[in-house]
Amino acid sequence: QVQLVESGGGLVQPGGSLRLSCAASGKFFILFNMGWYRQAPGKQRELVATITSDKTTNYADSVKGRFTISRDNAKNTVYLEMNSLKPEDTAVYYCYSFQAVSAAPSDRYTTWGQGTQVTVSS
Repeated sequence: QVQLVESGGGLVQPGGSLRLSCAASGKFFILFNMGWYRQAPGKQRELVATITSDKTTNYADSVKGRFTISRDNAKNTVYLEMNSLKPEDTAVYYCYSFQAVSAAPSDRYTTWGQGTQVTVSS
């Protein structure tokens, strides 16, 4: 099983920055996509950013130009650099990974982190 450990959330003023980290551990054959979703109170979980194993990235329109996702394959870690934060970025941020535990196509699954709170407020 793969486990994800997130860190880096907290309270920040509007316009500020935060960096989230998410480290994957456990047994796996290949880590495919990794990324971040977020869920604000009373809202559905939404995609923030994803990154493939060859570091192709994808962003939600609401964070383009402000957030940067990156990945260190040697450390099995994904990062989310968040700049120019706005109150509407306040949410619990969840890391995910999609991996294979063997070469068999049936041995692929998604793992979620426990979530880290990001609060943007003055």
